[in-house]
Amino acid sequence: MTGRLDGRTVVVTGAGSGMGRAFAGAFVAEGAVVGVLDRSEDLARAACDDLDREHPGRSVPLVADVRRREEVAAAFDRFLDAAGGLDVLFNNAGVNRPMHLLDVTEENWHLIMDVNALGTLIGIQEGARRMIPRGGGKIVNTSSMAGRQGFPSFAPYCASKFAVNALTQAAARGLAEHDITVNSFSPGVVDTPLWTALDADLVAIGDADEPGRAMAAFAEGILRGRPATPDDIVGTALYLASSDSDYLTGQTIMIDGGMVLL
Repeated sequence: MTGRLDGRTVVVTGAGSGMGRAFAGAFVAEGAVVGVLDRSEDLARAACDDLDREHPGRSVPLVADVRRREEVAAAFDRFLDAAGGLDVLFNNAGVNRPMHLLDVTEENWHLIMDVNALGTLIGIQEGARRMIPRGGGKIVNTSSMAGRQGFPSFAPYCASKFAVNALTQAAARGLAEHDITVNSFSPGVVDTPLWTALDADLVAIGDADEPGRAMAAFAEGILRGRPATPDDIVGTALYLASSDSDYLTGQTIMIDGGMVLL
């Protein structure tokens, strides 16, 4: 590793598994102190235990529901106490519960919008409040190819990721005077526990007739010929966390293997 993040302090939400867990590992390996924030204390602590085996003392387990401002604020303050500051924030926590368009309920809508959109807004606000006294920072939001086009069984999820892109642009403009850059990235199909659960949900609502078929159907449209793994996204995450992206703000980077061409 090259030490691209030496001396940096980073918090990643939804970091107990999947992409967030891969990001945390890459950031620690590149020299950062990383706050591993997850709703599950067990997952956050297990991830930090794994990281400590190779990089002792460089990760901090944090617990919060990103929909709850007081929990997020308390987790960020705990990280500041442990690491001394917050340079980079990845608003990565997300959820999806597919339903056919005409079956979407208010409960389904609020769950997805509150975690993905409201959670991103709260993260931006609470992260920025801790970056401003330090003279700046970087905020990175996890969007999706579903933030670029709508899918009938993912309507609330698509709406939430369109919202993430809008929040990214609004925050980039609103925080520029504080030397805080705000960007997002849009994965496509990524082989993670979230997709495994999504695949099962699509079978349950009749959009696929057997496990694995939904991922295979989506993968047919990937120019790179396969779904992504979390490691495929890590390079983009490192770029966005490092000084290499200092002049980039208000942008959404597609990293979907060529599913959506803009």
